[in-house]
Amino acid sequence: MTGSHNMQSVVTKALIYDLKKIVPSGVFVNLSLAKISRWNIGGLADVIVRPQSPEQIRKLREYFYKNNIAHVVIGMTSNLLFSDKGLLVPCIQLGYEMNKINIDSNIVTAQAGAWVPKLAREVQKAKLVGAEHICGVPGTLGGLVYMNGGSQRKGIGSSVSKVVSIDSKGGYVTRNRVDCLFAYRSSIYQCRDEIISEVVLNFEDADSSSLVRKEMLSILSSRKKKFPRKIPNCGSVFKSDPSAYSLYGPPGKIIEDLGLKGYARGGAKISEEHANFITNIEGATSSDVIFLIELIKERAFSELGCQLNAEVKYVDEHGCICAADQIDKNKAKF
Repeated sequence: MTGSHNMQSVVTKALIYDLKKIVPSGVFVNLSLAKISRWNIGGLADVIVRPQSPEQIRKLREYFYKNNIAHVVIGMTSNLLFSDKGLLVPCIQLGYEMNKINIDSNIVTAQAGAWVPKLAREVQKAKLVGAEHICGVPGTLGGLVYMNGGSQRKGIGSSVSKVVSIDSKGGYVTRNRVDCLFAYRSSIYQCRDEIISEVVLNFEDADSSSLVRKEMLSILSSRKKKFPRKIPNCGSVFKSDPSAYSLYGPPGKIIEDLGLKGYARGGAKISEEHANFITNIEGATSSDVIFLIELIKERAFSELGCQLNAEVKYVDEHGCICAADQIDKNKAKF
């Protein structure tokens, strides 16, 4: 959540009116989070705003700051678990409305809402190499940079040249790669009240564009075989820690070794295709998913001495975001 704990959190008709002046065609009231969530989980959001330009984001942030209004920022929800209580604060969602991609030689400039698989394809078609590992990652570029996401234990940060973000007061901030403090599944943006609006990336010339395409098809084929694609899920639940990988293997193997593959709670189930995925088999609630996350985490530590850390983020009804294994139960009140 952006904003202090004593900020207003009630969506009013006056607020809706003001938001529509800033983003005329992008304000949605009483929207079901379950319908936009990749997990198909979540209550009603009082209002979601989908800006179409960095300038609209800037104006929204400036408005929220001047009027002391708390709000939350999301992408296309590929690693989010929403509360069944919904969202009581305004929500800015970055998505397809901000998806411009421009390629000039080795430099790729893209807006935060660019769909990651499309970005990977555009890089390949421009005869560049280095984006193959993100070709099957479902989500937006802004979220990818925020998490320093990727696959095959790689991160997008290694390709980043510059990131433009918008701070809580509506000011633009520009950082180079070093200043972004990229680490495994981590960046400076996880501890800054800023919204990523644009990313500049640098890729190398490919010796063979067809070989890059072949590599991407191989990655996509592997993902299709390993991951549950047709059942609602949120991707990898736990981080694959490189330091623990050699001792225990990836999270999926750890969970399978614990005998938890296929274990279910309510409508949520640890996938039988890949144990690091929790699927919504029928009407799962956020509490069902949290129960399974905690069960896996506790068993991994007590039986193997392995510390698993959730990659999935939980969003409560007040817009507070935290790792899904770090929820304050007294506040969550499932």
